[in-house]
Amino acid sequence: MPPSIPGGVIVDCRKWIAAEMEVLAMAEIRLNKIIADAGVTSRRGADDLIISGRVMVDGRVVRELGAKFDPQKVNVEVDSETITQQLTKSYLALHKPRGVLSTMYDPEGRPSLADFIDLRTERLFHVGRLDKDSEGLILLSNDGDLTFRATHPSFGLEKTYIIEFDGKLPAGIEKTLKNGVELEDGMARVLDYKQLSPTWLEVTIHEGRYHIIRRLMEAIGIEVIRLIRTRFGPISLGETPEGRWRDLNDGELLNLQTALNLNK
Repeated sequence: MPPSIPGGVIVDCRKWIAAEMEVLAMAEIRLNKIIADAGVTSRRGADDLIISGRVMVDGRVVRELGAKFDPQKVNVEVDSETITQQLTKSYLALHKPRGVLSTMYDPEGRPSLADFIDLRTERLFHVGRLDKDSEGLILLSNDGDLTFRATHPSFGLEKTYIIEFDGKLPAGIEKTLKNGVELEDGMARVLDYKQLSPTWLEVTIHEGRYHIIRRLMEAIGIEVIRLIRTRFGPISLGETPEGRWRDLNDGELLNLQTALNLNK
């Protein structure tokens, strides 16, 4: 008969196996984060890629959004191109001109954000959007976690816009905008309001719904001529010229990460 094994040894082996399994589980991360960390797109964009069957892991199409893998042990492809994790993170502030699409590529060849960052070699994606006819600050990054949080409603980053308008402002506009206006998809309100001149006003809002500022202005009878975003969370457009970009400085990045609870 084989020699007996002390009970304590069995317990120790079980603990060791459990610890090893925990380490392996920690090494596995969600597929959408692997894609985002490679600078392909944001986590939300990665979800769309996964659902549409454009992502393969070790030669097999994966459509499960919650799938987890160890990026060091598998080969991940997007549109048949192998992706690799980008260790260096980039954070840019771009002054988007009017008439430019908030996308990194347009199949119809229309002006896009990529046209203004051709000197950058890393893969970047936009943090949020501005509609084609709007101008101003838009952030670009290859940091998937930051992009995910910055565009998630639960973090509610405030955005400030200046608006050139035509015509006369309605009486009590500040109170109306702060109390809220009922739109087709629910109530919308501004956090702050200032009239800068007879033809310009400034509003701050935390929502990111589709065309929210334009629809809000239309609902109270204001004709928008120009719409320019000047601030996104703690990041300001500043003196960045139209069509130009700059790297966020250390203080700006720290403030943004703090606002998104990323530096704890």
